[in-house]
Amino acid sequence: MKKTRSKFVAQLRDVIINVGFLYLENTPVDKDIISKLKAQIPDLFALPQEQKDNIRMANSPHFLGYSKLGMELTKGAVDYREQFDFGTSCISSYKPGDPEYCNIYGPSQYPTDQQLPGFRTLHETYLTQLLTLATDFIHLVSEAVGLPPDALDQFYKSDNRMHLTKIVKYPVQSHSQQGVGAHYDGAMITFLLQASEEHHGLQAQNLRGEWIDVPPKSDTFVVNFGRSLEFVTQGVVRATSHRVLAPPLDSKTPRYSVPFFYSGMDLEVKVDESVLKMPPEILKLRDGRGILPSTEAINYPEYAHDVAGCHPDVAERHYPELFRELFPNGMPLHGVAY
Repeated sequence: MKKTRSKFVAQLRDVIINVGFLYLENTPVDKDIISKLKAQIPDLFALPQEQKDNIRMANSPHFLGYSKLGMELTKGAVDYREQFDFGTSCISSYKPGDPEYCNIYGPSQYPTDQQLPGFRTLHETYLTQLLTLATDFIHLVSEAVGLPPDALDQFYKSDNRMHLTKIVKYPVQSHSQQGVGAHYDGAMITFLLQASEEHHGLQAQNLRGEWIDVPPKSDTFVVNFGRSLEFVTQGVVRATSHRVLAPPLDSKTPRYSVPFFYSGMDLEVKVDESVLKMPPEILKLRDGRGILPSTEAINYPEYAHDVAGCHPDVAERHYPELFRELFPNGMPLHGVAY
């Protein structure tokens, strides 16, 4: 067992530093839960438009809920996806007088049990199991980069925090190949369930800047590492640019996917003040990788002039002063996803 673990950690170290993407199999997540969730996803998107609009994201100060097709941009182009954003179980700790960011975490909006029987319970069970997997996995990540297993726990001390998930539909369409454009995830780690095994579309950029297909594989999650983890590890962890191509026109069904973002750091944490002291031998491995190529994904300097406001309609309704500051000319046509 010890030998198996040490071998896994060594393989993980190589992936973390040199690749940034991996398939993870043999997880403790219940396969029956996954199968039932996959079966219900088409029914979720098949709900009458009025029912979906009743839980639209604009209703939620926590940026959770339904988004219509084509509501977001990446790198200035429309992302052709329809989606529901949910979070792990959480209540808002916001009180009048608190900074507005204290209201970012809060409860999700779900269809009623009459509209989609059993879905909420099923999905919340799935999220609970994913959270357990992610918490265990991030300890292995710490170990793989030469840190104590609990080194990253300092970012997750609060009992009231929220990790995010999306359920996404990429329809067959002729407007563009872009399901979602090239981007990095901001979270520490993402666990992606590719819920349509007949559809390829996910791609990642390798160390040469080439786009590589990441096709669905049964009983696996695709794991990728986000910019937050890259930053706090002094660039040791490699966050990888990735994108999703829309299903081709000859497809008979849409593509569905379910990313889970291990993102819910304590609201008072400032990542730029929390860089970890990395072991010299690990920094040497990072430096041996050489200079990483430019990618098509948005990078940190662009945040200085691009407002990463995925859903300005939420800000206009729930954070009007901040909305006027960021959007002095009024509501833009789309939110900027990345």
